[in-house]
Amino acid sequence: MIERIIRWSIHNRFLVLLLSVILAVWGGYSLRTTPLDAIPDLSDVQVIIKTSYPGQAPQVVEDQVTYPLTTTMLSVPGAVTVRGYSFFGDSYVYVLFDEGTDLYWARSRVLEYLSQVQDRLPPGVTPALGPDATGVGWIFQYALVDRTGRHDLAQLRSLQDWFLKFELQTVEGVSEVATVGGMVRQYQVVVHPNRLRAYGIPLAQIKQAIQRGNQEVGGSVIEMAEAEYMVRANGYIQS
Repeated sequence: MIERIIRWSIHNRFLVLLLSVILAVWGGYSLRTTPLDAIPDLSDVQVIIKTSYPGQAPQVVEDQVTYPLTTTMLSVPGAVTVRGYSFFGDSYVYVLFDEGTDLYWARSRVLEYLSQVQDRLPPGVTPALGPDATGVGWIFQYALVDRTGRHDLAQLRSLQDWFLKFELQTVEGVSEVATVGGMVRQYQVVVHPNRLRAYGIPLAQIKQAIQRGNQEVGGSVIEMAEAEYMVRANGYIQS
């Protein structure tokens, strides 16, 4: 068999040479036009559910947020694996689908099942879908560390949320910057139930008063000496 191929190639040298040139040109063209990816996407189709439960320990987040979400997502059509991770104040649930599943179809199915589990979550806790990225989308992690000791965790979290996060979102190809850890700045109001009961003030009224007091409003315009002055009431909480 090999002898016949060699004998035929010798008698048809021009045809063999022409075929070799065609293959060489085709190979060079393919080499120049074939797209290359430094990080090829070999992951499954997945949908990420991020839920914030500020101030709660990981065990509380696991019991009240992550567990209801994971058990509900197991029933999503096409879902093969559901993984849940609980952190301080945050919950992440990863729903992996069959190979070849359309990403936007999978996201719509997850949204349908999220509406069913909303009543089982704590009040004020609303899950949200992550960006429509692939499984290799989380490609970089960093930590803010103050080795001088002049900034606490709350200040580092504020630096991340109000400065670094917005700068990183302007980078081409970045769809989301997720922040985990630190202490989110908050204002705490300590009420005395006995005093509220004595004055007949319900807790809901205290909440409404705080919400009304933490806002800015405009006061129209005042004309004085042929000049207009804008009136504004600054009512945001400062300390």
